[in-house]
Amino acid sequence: MTGVVKRMWLVAVAIVVSVPAAYAQHEGHNMNMGEQAVDEWRMPPMDMSMPMLPGLHDAVPSVEAFLPGAGHNVSHFPKAVPSEVMTVADGDTVRIEAMLVRRTIEGKDFVMMGYNGQYPGPMIRSTRDARIYVDFVNNIEMPTTVHWHGIRIDNAFDGIPGITQAPVENGESFLYEIKLPDAGIYWYHPHMREDLQQDLGLYGNLLVDPPNDDYYGSVHREEVLILDDILMDDLGLIPFGATAPTNALMGRFGNVMLANGSPDYRLSTKAGEVVRFYLTNVANSRTFNVTFGNADVKVVGSDVSRYEREQWISSVPIAPAERYIVDVRFNQAGTVHIANTIQAINHFRGEFYPHVDTLVTVDVTDEPAGDLETDFDVLREHTDVQADVASFEKYFDKPVDHRLELTLKVKGLHTSIMQSMEIDTLYVPPIEWNDAMPMMNWLATGKEVTWILKDSDTGNENMNIDWNFSTGDLVKLRIFNEPRSFHPMNHPFHVHGQRFLITAIDGVRPENMVWKDTVIIPVGSTIDLLIDVTNPGDWMMHCHIAEHLHAGMMLKFSVDEGPRGSN
Repeated sequence: MTGVVKRMWLVAVAIVVSVPAAYAQHEGHNMNMGEQAVDEWRMPPMDMSMPMLPGLHDAVPSVEAFLPGAGHNVSHFPKAVPSEVMTVADGDTVRIEAMLVRRTIEGKDFVMMGYNGQYPGPMIRSTRDARIYVDFVNNIEMPTTVHWHGIRIDNAFDGIPGITQAPVENGESFLYEIKLPDAGIYWYHPHMREDLQQDLGLYGNLLVDPPNDDYYGSVHREEVLILDDILMDDLGLIPFGATAPTNALMGRFGNVMLANGSPDYRLSTKAGEVVRFYLTNVANSRTFNVTFGNADVKVVGSDVSRYEREQWISSVPIAPAERYIVDVRFNQAGTVHIANTIQAINHFRGEFYPHVDTLVTVDVTDEPAGDLETDFDVLREHTDVQADVASFEKYFDKPVDHRLELTLKVKGLHTSIMQSMEIDTLYVPPIEWNDAMPMMNWLATGKEVTWILKDSDTGNENMNIDWNFSTGDLVKLRIFNEPRSFHPMNHPFHVHGQRFLITAIDGVRPENMVWKDTVIIPVGSTIDLLIDVTNPGDWMMHCHIAEHLHAGMMLKFSVDEGPRGSN
């Protein structure tokens, strides 16, 4: 089918298919004032230029709906407060509690989750090489764990239920021991039903300070920004799947943007002020493209290290679970919008269109900041990172040890969805910046969709893959995102407990390297990773789109103690 014919077909569908008023206006769904919305299905908000397909008007997901605190008076739950900094010294113990909280977003009150009643959870701040302890208490209505994302932690405390620990049931506790070998920005979140628990607010940062003051360049101050989105309508939160995730095709995209848990986050700076931003993307599925208006921006670091050298950039594409460290100079007085700036896609019309969502409003006063212009204009070389990377360079072209193919299988999806998807995948964008098919995505659950990591050499899939390494191994992993699958999509790929270098993107070696734990793999791309295997235990690799993870897209690998090798 040619592009012109496809466009004509899509426009014809848009003309003949109407949307019932009950879905557009949520008629028939009543909620007593002060009560959490009941846990029954409501169709998510839709752009009316992307109407429903025939036969889907009365369809709902194949699992029961869930909302925390459903049917209870919202005022029963404590009001959540903004995140606080928790400075923790080597050997100290702090308490983190998962609990139900009351949030007000877009003028609507509803029940969410929070660590220590905060949004986001407390920002834990410590120093490199410290060992700290977190006494975790679970007071939400389902079992959970805490995963310390990106930290090369002792395996027993990685937070993976059934692999490193038992689930922490309601009313129970677990003591995490966390070593901090690398400076940078990390985060913590559940590793049970994070499509639900994390999206409801269980996330927080862990900032690890470097050992010396000259580790980064000079700035006037630092800001930590956690980026997220949330899906809601005029009644509040759109329910989640009780026993399996909904939105299993593209992941759960929100329609309200959040920065540090707020839809209208604001900052104030002085003219010429240089601010270091530690960015973390905790969204279930959305990849942000972060812009900073007319400010000057240079990237300094990412997941597990600084870059080999600082670099001027125009935006920060940041996939779920990734982190970036950027220094930003606000040049002149006025208002600057830190925004998600993308080219969205409307599959039904066959169109791309620019779309901008403000994430943070920055009020720049005309009061001058102290002069850091000379320091800021210098792009620093990080010779220690360069030397570290160079020591691995001889392994960049080694033979591939393992190959993964990213694909999926579907079973039992509605016929209209199957037919539409067959036509829609005539064109697939490398990155899905927005939910271009909200109804079909919402109806697809983890019962109908299985996302797959396939070992290309053995044919084994997901948890049937059995890889074993030894400490000291350097594992070259080649990952191919199959563009001919039923619904190909980008995947943020996360490796637990180790660090890796991206040595090739579609056969091209990056010019400026950085140690990572998560990498975005666009549709049709091939990414080569060199994994520095140093941490023994049983670990996970998985897609960090929460719905894809819980629809099967994960594997386990084991690391035994051993000498440095080159496997």
